[in-house]
Amino acid sequence: MTERNHPKAADTGRAIVIIGILFFVFGFVTWLGSVLIPYLRIACQLTNFESYLVTFAFYISYLVMALPAAGVLKITGFKKGMAAGLLIMALGTLLFIPAALSRTYGLFLAGLFVQGTGLSILQSASNPYITILGPRESAARRISIMGICNGVAGIIAPIVLGMMVLQDADALQGNLKTMSTAARETALDGLAHKVIGPYGLMAAVLAILAVVIYFSSLPEVDAEEEATTGGELPEKNSIFRFSHLLLGVVALFLYVGVEVIAADTIISYGASQGIVLSTAKFFTSLTLSGMLVGYLVGIICIPRYISQRQALVISSFLGIAFALAALFLENTVSVFFIAMLGIANSLMWPSIWPLAIHGLGRFTRIGSSMLVMAIGGGAVIPLLYGYLADAWSPGKAYWILIPCYVFITFYALKGYRAGMPAREKA
Repeated sequence: MTERNHPKAADTGRAIVIIGILFFVFGFVTWLGSVLIPYLRIACQLTNFESYLVTFAFYISYLVMALPAAGVLKITGFKKGMAAGLLIMALGTLLFIPAALSRTYGLFLAGLFVQGTGLSILQSASNPYITILGPRESAARRISIMGICNGVAGIIAPIVLGMMVLQDADALQGNLKTMSTAARETALDGLAHKVIGPYGLMAAVLAILAVVIYFSSLPEVDAEEEATTGGELPEKNSIFRFSHLLLGVVALFLYVGVEVIAADTIISYGASQGIVLSTAKFFTSLTLSGMLVGYLVGIICIPRYISQRQALVISSFLGIAFALAALFLENTVSVFFIAMLGIANSLMWPSIWPLAIHGLGRFTRIGSSMLVMAIGGGAVIPLLYGYLADAWSPGKAYWILIPCYVFITFYALKGYRAGMPAREKA
């Protein structure tokens, strides 16, 4: 492998710090949805179903835009592609300003979709980049470090934005019923305008970070060159002949779906179990804290004590066990096991990603984009949960988790090596 693909230790350390900052940005932007849903439900006077289009608009952008992102990266390379993704995110964030001024829900959703588009490019670039940056066997460990950056941002972001835009929102919602039409519109406009400051600042930070990345010393790694010396799987002339990748896309699609369910439904589920909202509103942070614990375990144990595939096996079995516990137990204990899914989910992304892109060679960028498309599971599977929650109950709807974790278990045990030559299966 050439020197270009093997940056010096100091360069690698700097690169990990820079990519860690990007993953912090991913987490900060991604987990703001937990605040935007109740905020926009009040400001734009939405039904519950309409408010959950926040999540759909954001995550569906990955499914739609991930393949175009591969084309962008083929032209720009990883580093410039990351800068382009940040600029697109900044544009999407700026759309929140006219959306707030006009209190137009469609513009908010458009801003979320554009943000997701930028994140599609960033995810398509940063995930294979951090995988290729060092030895393959320790890729899950590096991605776990990135997960900590993502998770910390996910805990901080809702608290910060919530303090800015949801202060006195409960009182306002109660007062709206007694206000005159003119006073009601004025009050809702005032609530909508609260988002202008934080999102204007966020757009500026994203634009500055794009410039910093563009002019940084971030080493450019060549995925195709990596394959030439790193063992591209033979006799593969189409991305669709990599069975382990295609199964990995399905596994990642299901994983993102269960991750979003564990984080975004636990507050409502807690309330359905008789827990007051003033307490239940902290449950998402419990789930994300569990993910941080899992990431720390991954950093310590992978690859020193367990391989990333073994981590995926353990995680998938834990997912099944915790989900079954939540289904068959009741009240606070059941909610506790939904929060514990954060631990089970934490090492799935870091493990599935390097297993799925192994040996793709010149198809690494397009393969990475297909994996990013799988983030669309966060748009589809939670909607299915919502349908089942209406048809059955919020508790029984968690049965949707079981087949998802079973498939991930299959991938960890067998699917990851589908279509590989015998020497690669060992």
